[in-house]
Amino acid sequence: MSTPTPTEACAPRRIDLPGADLCLHPRVALADADALLSRLISHVPWRQEHITLFGVTRPQPRLVAWYGDPGASYTYSGIRHEPLPWTRDLARLRDTMAGLCACSFNSVLLNYYRDGKDSMGLHADDERELGADPVIASLSLGATRRMYFRHKTRRDLPTHSIDLPHCSALIMRGDTQACWKHGLRRTARPCGPRVNLTFRQILPLS
Repeated sequence: MSTPTPTEACAPRRIDLPGADLCLHPRVALADADALLSRLISHVPWRQEHITLFGVTRPQPRLVAWYGDPGASYTYSGIRHEPLPWTRDLARLRDTMAGLCACSFNSVLLNYYRDGKDSMGLHADDERELGADPVIASLSLGATRRMYFRHKTRRDLPTHSIDLPHCSALIMRGDTQACWKHGLRRTARPCGPRVNLTFRQILPLS
């Protein structure tokens, strides 16, 4: 088997999952990506939200922040997020991801995974304000973490995993959110910090 050239290694590739439309860009061209990661960790006003399950309230195992256009409010896990105004860095990343996807975004959810103990449970980005077939552009900065996908109804389909390295982007379209849940497991191996940015288009609710 031949070794991929640098160009081939960076070429986008489709992820073959039934009922999903997934495309992985292994490396997005970003200027000063390491410095950008440091600025996000240092300057974003991170919050640790709490979630109540079965009557027990616990802190979520990650930090979050929500940015976007005025009025691009977002509610998930029972928590309503009002957008902070775009920073120069985030607006630049928004435009980069919009060009990559050939679509527009008016908001972004940032998740800060401080180490391998931080995680994200299985979920789908299927809230009403995202529309029926949303485009979610997920940009990863920092340590490589493994995202896993599980079909909502078909137990005959195995869980699928995708490693998301520094500067990679996973584009989720079409019926992906309707058919699949995704998450990020904890890992016991040594793991540095990671910031994940999921760009979205919030629609007005009638």
